Amino acid sequence: MGVALQFDNRDIISIKDFSRKEINYILEISKTMEPLAYEGSNTLRGKILATLFFEPSTRTRLSFEAAMQKLGGSTIGFAESEIASVKKGENLADTIRTVENYADVIVLRHPLEGAARLAAEFSKVPIINGGTGAEEHPTQALLDLYTIQKEKGRIDGLKIALVGDLRYGRTVRSLAFALSLYNVKLFLVSPETLRMRREVLNTICEKISVIEGEDLEEIVPQVDVLYATRIQKERFPDPAEYAKVKGVYKIDKNTISNAKEDLVILHPLPRLDEISAEIDATPQARYFQQAWNGIVVRMALLSLVLGCVV
Repeated sequence: MGVALQFDNRDIISIKDFSRKEINYILEISKTMEPLAYEGSNTLRGKILATLFFEPSTRTRLSFEAAMQKLGGSTIGFAESEIASVKKGENLADTIRTVENYADVIVLRHPLEGAARLAAEFSKVPIINGGTGAEEHPTQALLDLYTIQKEKGRIDGLKIALVGDLRYGRTVRSLAFALSLYNVKLFLVSPETLRMRREVLNTICEKISVIEGEDLEEIVPQVDVLYATRIQKERFPDPAEYAKVKGVYKIDKNTISNAKEDLVILHPLPRLDEISAEIDATPQARYFQQAWNGIVVRMALLSLVLGCVV
């Protein structure tokens, strides 16, 4: 496995904070967590995870809680700000400075960009970004990389398409940054109004080959991994603009009729209508396995930041 890198008490705010070597190390540790995810462990016994979710979440929150419990730890927290002191007017800094007294690590999801970075400035315990605004979702990017590597046996040399809402989707933003550390060819498929933000595009284009377009059917036969995302209705400033792009892409059996036999279809979930239910039973569909992989990757991250890697 090589020499261990320093993760003890480290915040996980942005995928851009990590080198390729560090990401590969996280993926290696994640693989060692696979048997523990089934058998359980007491590695984090006595440790407490606080999940502070100011936005709705199913997979991120529950997988972090499951990861902590499978390692013998316990969890506290809230799943919506309406039941927290935030409703009374408490600011984020005070919330963090209070909760750090009760927990050894905090996972934060917040609608505002920069919230996780701000929380880290005030917290004495590690802060893990569980998704901030349309900004980033670093742990999702890590589990996406883990899934790609697990399904394809490698990351280098692949052709990967990110499809859908590339402007407001924080998962694809983090994943694009992460993939730029590898030798991949990246296809960005979206309507004109939902193209990847220029600051992201400028950064990744300096490192890897990137092709932008709108025609999904044209690129499907070329790619090894098709990563679909939903249109982020909640982040549109104008409902009329959302109505124009709603349902613009739908992946069904006809869409992948000319795809490579070993194509892998991923989605961070939840999905709306961008992937037909008929795809679920195909060998290309790996998005529910992707959700499972979120547990082992988050087990690895919790173990690493708490200095308890087995």
